[in-house]
Amino acid sequence: MAALDHSRASTIRLVTDGKNMPSVELPPKALRMVADMLGMMAQRQPVVLLPQKMELSTQGAAAFLNVSRPFVVKQIDEGRLPCRKVGRHRRILFDDLIAYQQVLHEEAEAALQALADQAQALGLKT
Repeated sequence: MAALDHSRASTIRLVTDGKNMPSVELPPKALRMVADMLGMMAQRQPVVLLPQKMELSTQGAAAFLNVSRPFVVKQIDEGRLPCRKVGRHRRILFDDLIAYQQVLHEEAEAALQALADQAQALGLKT
């Protein structure tokens, strides 16, 4: 792995010792990604590959965020979650969904911190 991380080669050729078997050339970073994925799979961790510009429906976005579809629609209507319309259907970019999830996480952290600060100001044990 260290050799892959520090390789200056533009490609690495993978060959087999079998006859008439094709070889494959990959950039070191791609080979490292494959090795990392195989390592995660060996540890029984889930691995998901998504297209770079993947779009989700409101139902798919709700499932990803573990919220209801009406909640997602409300967030879109309030301008908190960007989307585009395809006919009557809303489509949300996966990148926008990840950014929105981060905002939700930050808001939750801030709310918990405010509660902890109130409890401390009131002299309650935390």
